[in-house]
Formats: sequence, C-alpha cells, structure tokens
Amino acid sequence: MTPIHIPKFRTAQTVLLALLIALATSGLGAGEPVVSVTGGQIRGVRLEDGTSAAFRGVPFAAPPVGDLRWREPMPVKPWEGVREATRTGPPAAQIPLGWNDADAKAGSEDCLYLDVWTPAPAPGGKLPVMVWIHGGANVAGAGGFDPLYDGRSLIRQGVVLVVVEYRLGILGFFSHPLLSRESPHRASGNYGLMDQAAALTWVHDNISQFGGDPGNVTLFGQSAGSMDVLSLMASPLARGLFHRAIAESGPTMSFVSQPEAEKAGIRAAESAGAPSQGTLAYLRSLPTDTVLKKMPCMMAGTTDGWVLPENPGLAFRQGHEARVPLIIGSAAIEFPAVGDPAALKTSIREFFGDLSPRAESLYGISGGGPSASDPLYGDAADQWGSDLFRCRAIVQGEWHTDSGNPTWEYEFDRAIPPKAHTGHSSDLPYVFGNLNRTGPGMTGDFEDADRGLSAAIQGYWTRFARTGDPNGAGAVPWPAYDGKARKYLIFGTSGEVRASENERGPVADLFREAMGRQ
Repeated sequence: MTPIHIPKFRTAQTVLLALLIALATSGLGAGEPVVSVTGGQIRGVRLEDGTSAAFRGVPFAAPPVGDLRWREPMPVKPWEGVREATRTGPPAAQIPLGWNDADAKAGSEDCLYLDVWTPAPAPGGKLPVMVWIHGGANVAGAGGFDPLYDGRSLIRQGVVLVVVEYRLGILGFFSHPLLSRESPHRASGNYGLMDQAAALTWVHDNISQFGGDPGNVTLFGQSAGSMDVLSLMASPLARGLFHRAIAESGPTMSFVSQPEAEKAGIRAAESAGAPSQGTLAYLRSLPTDTVLKKMPCMMAGTTDGWVLPENPGLAFRQGHEARVPLIIGSAAIEFPAVGDPAALKTSIREFFGDLSPRAESLYGISGGGPSASDPLYGDAADQWGSDLFRCRAIVQGEWHTDSGNPTWEYEFDRAIPPKAHTGHSSDLPYVFGNLNRTGPGMTGDFEDADRGLSAAIQGYWTRFARTGDPNGAGAVPWPAYDGKARKYLIFGTSGEVRASENERGPVADLFREAMGRQ
C-alpha cells in the first residue's frame, strides 16, 4: 500500500484534515466499494473479511416488460449518481410448483440482474471468472435470491463469481409466428438463452472492474442450467464469451424446430384469449400473473436458426460446439422415472426402439420378473430416470472428447446426511461450500467427510476455472476422458474421491448405440 504522506501544517485542525484526505484517497476508510459498469456507478458491500465484496442486483439489460416482453434483451438504461448494489434482484416470474414457492412469490418480469462476488474488488485484476446458471427446468428457480448460491465460500478459492437471473417458462421460451416476423433475426423463443448470452456480454465488458479476467471465463450450471451451458456451447451468440464449461446433472436434450414451437405458441395465445388482430399488443398488455396462469408453461428451446442453428445434441455429435475444456457429470440417482412398470417399459421402448429388448433385460424388467436393484443406483425406475441424465451426459462428453476437446467426467454419489441416497441437486451445497445444518436452502447433518468433499470439489472446479485442467498438487488425479479407457472421477458415498472407468458399463454402451442413431 502507498504510504500516507502528511505535510507539515501549522495547526492540529489542518493536520487532521490532511489525514482524512489522505485516508480517503489511499482507499483506507473509503467505505463500501464503488465500481463503474455499463450504465453508471454501483456501490457494493464489503464482506466480513474486510477485503472481498459483493455487488448484488446489478442490471445487465433493460427490464423486459411492457413492449419489451418477448424481445431480445435490450441495453441497460443509464442511471444518475451511484446505484446501490447491496441486495440481489428478484427471481424471474414463475409459476409455483411447491419447491419454488418462495421464488414464485418474489418473482418479477423485471428480473435481468446479476450478482458479482469478488475476493479482490480492484480494476485490472486477472482472477478467473465463474458464471453460474441456476436450474429449475427453465420454468422455475432462482439465482442470487437462493441462499444456496451465496458466494462467500467459493470466492475464497481465488475466483470471481457471477450469479445470473434469466427469463423462465412462457416468458422466457414463448415462440409465435408474429414474434418471429417482428424479429430482425426472424426468430422467436429462446429469450432465456438470449438473457444468458447478454449476461456473458456484460461480464466480458465489465468484469475487469471487479478484479476478474474477461479472457478467462468459466460458464457452469446445474440441471436446466447445465442444459443451457451446453446449449450456449452450440450457440453463435455466446461464442468467445466463455473459455471453459462445467455441466452438472443436465445433458442437452432435443429442442423443437421453430415451426413446431410457433404452432405451440399459437395455441398458447388462443388459451389467453388473444384476438386475431393486435395479437402481440394484447398479449403484452396482460398482467404477469395472467400470462402465467392462462398460457401453458414452456421450457423447451427452439432451433431458431439464430440462437441455435441446430439441435445442441446434434452439434455435439457433429463437433460443431465451442471447442472449450469441459467437465460433465451427474449424481448416482437424479430422478426416478414416473409411472408404473408398464409406463416404465413404454418410456424405454420410445427411447430405444428396436434396442428395447436389450434395455429391458439390463433394467431387469423383461418377462415380468423382478426389476433390477442396486444399492447405489436404486431400482429400475431410479436407474432409468437417472440414466436419461447420466448416460446422455457420458455420451455427450465422449463426443466432445472425440472432437479433440479436453473433457473430464464425474459421478457424484454422496447422499446429504441423513438421507440414504443422492438426489437431483445433491451436489450443490458441496460446490458452493454452503453446508448448513439449519436455515434456508438445502440443509443436512453435514459432517467432516462432507466438508472435506466440498473442499475437494471446490478445488477441482476452481483449478479448472484457473487453468482449464482440474488437477493440481495434493488432489486425487482426475484422468481426462477418452473413448477407450473411459476413466472418470467418483465423489464417493463416504466422501472419498477416486478414479474409476467405464461408468454404467453395458447400459452406457446401449445409450451410445441409440444416441448414435438419433
């Protein structure tokens, strides 16, 4: 720190005044940090250590309300003076589903905000940046509003964390021929993905003010957030805006074509009573709650020729995705398949087609006999529902490797104590280091084993963000994936970390064969 120079003054008062001026200009006693970003200045808050800081509720685009509903994100509107950035912005407007009721209650269409957590809020730093996309099936959930994504623990690893909100459901993925016609790109839908790309653009333009390196950005997400990360790897809008990717418990799925999405959009507009003339003006005039209640929820992206020129899964299979290092994986149990044994068979047959007899045998549901059961992976319903995430991710990571991109695969097996099995999102407290026994968010009877596992995962994730390789001194070696040895890392049931190979064996082989035909 630059020494404070106090000149010789004649009186005690002038000496005190000089001291105060010197303190202010040197940064000591400067109060809460103020940063200049697109739109104006913002004031954040210093965290408990006195060095790191959080800037919350920072706008990265104009509010998508009124005439901006169902349009691509527009530039931030400049403001006068210093804007307070001490509270996170609202979650996106969404329908209540039980698990997200608090998010739905607080939700708003005016949601295009992000939070920046930084260990060193100084311009010109070169810290790696990690941009988080939350999950929730693209219809629900929250970013900074969710206490699970408090960034204090993660930024202690020497990274800048950005947590993003984006439009969801019918407000984020509604397609209609009239929307396509008014778009300069002749595309509609995918507004949630456009928001995420706009947030990445904001990061590129502003993150150096927070000590982050715009040339070293890792995009990571879980569930729908993971699917969106993989989709953005296939999108020209995000090309060059991030340099590494982490996809947790969410492979890319097949998106619908724009004509199909537009037909669904016509039906959705009719359900809201839209007239044949002035359709868009009518729909944009509806209150948010009316849109959410009367129009069916939409979660699927659209191959619109602009945001997504092709299905992301096809892009990975053909090697058209961004050539960035990738970590990809899932939990031992994600979701059980829904329905009775007959429904389970139907679902398997719809996916595997003429390969179904082999699949039914592997899941132990052929011939009416007892279904397969495994102490780690659960019964046949657990396995099938989870393999739709896990095995798709295995194969898509393998495709990424085949295109010459460094890839690391993992499986998360640790159940949050006292639960008996993992579940979808079980990894999140460990990634963010928020292992809380009580309070909001995901809680559990966390033990030393959990804290050790969290430290290990944060180490892998942040080393990857820093260098493009998760390995480092003192860590269990994580072999890069290849199509022969098929090595991957296990975050184990007892909190141990170990390498293994050929995840899900013959079941994954069958997925490889089926997905190669699709």
